[in-house]
Amino acid sequence: MGKLWAGTAALLAAIPALSQSSAPRPPDPNQPPPHTAPFPDLGSGKTMAERRASYELSPELRRGIGAGELRVQGRRLDTALAALQPQRPGTPDAYVLAIALDSDPVFAREAREAARVLSARYGAAGRTLALAGPDGARDDAPHGSITALRLAIAHIGSLMDGGEDVLVLYTTSHGNDLGLAYHWGDSGYGVLSPRTLKEALSEAGIRRRVLILSACYSGVFVPVVATPDTAILTAAASTRSSFGCVAENDWTFFGDALINRALRQPVGLEEAARMAGRSVAEWEAKARFLASLPQVSIGMNARAWLPVIEAAMPREGSRPVGRPAFAE
Repeated sequence: MGKLWAGTAALLAAIPALSQSSAPRPPDPNQPPPHTAPFPDLGSGKTMAERRASYELSPELRRGIGAGELRVQGRRLDTALAALQPQRPGTPDAYVLAIALDSDPVFAREAREAARVLSARYGAAGRTLALAGPDGARDDAPHGSITALRLAIAHIGSLMDGGEDVLVLYTTSHGNDLGLAYHWGDSGYGVLSPRTLKEALSEAGIRRRVLILSACYSGVFVPVVATPDTAILTAAASTRSSFGCVAENDWTFFGDALINRALRQPVGLEEAARMAGRSVAEWEAKARFLASLPQVSIGMNARAWLPVIEAAMPREGSRPVGRPAFAE
């Protein structure tokens, strides 16, 4: 009995130390929130046509987000927008906007590096904005959402001269045949439709634009947003998936091929798109994936002003960064 009590006393004495050592640590703000709950049904209407019409309005749901976090994100976005420089009259300026619409860190990493590559290529220092969540190493940018994207487009439009300046937009996320998916942990959900993106650009007076959309089914945007002054590149055809969007990756297939490799080289946009398409096709064939069929549409007017803004591109290529999206 004495030995039993002595052993029990020793165990009880050890409990405080054990509890202290195993106490949960505060969450790391640089770690993105995981997806654990199913994506909710955001459409309304009884018929398929009614539901598709509902999704064309780009529903966005945010739930369980504290007022403090909303204020932090609002300040971040306001600060970042206020820091963008105005356009220079008589000089065609490029404004670069890169956004991760999903909290999986692969998209945040890709959006951040895409902003750097595109800014260097198009001489957009001081006119570049990245909207991206935590990527495992840092969380210092306004988070991406449909609302943040629309506000950014509206503000950039107010800085631009619609007759001479260009918006270079890069989006990275999951997607479906309704549009681009906004998915932030278990608290943010939405669908950015082609119609909403078209309207946001038109309302902002942004006529000249380079749109690069990295997502499954992103080809659905081409017939809706294409204009003579639009160059649009998508990761996939309207009926195909794209690949590499694993949370642990540094790049998706399309992002690695286009941003991390082709657009680092001193070649025109159309040639870069061909280079990226060949790389993606090769990787997909080796992995035995159904081809994603990236799409390219460059308007007649865009072919005239693209060389002007691409005159600022570095004369020498730079090396890819991060882990390759496809391991040989």
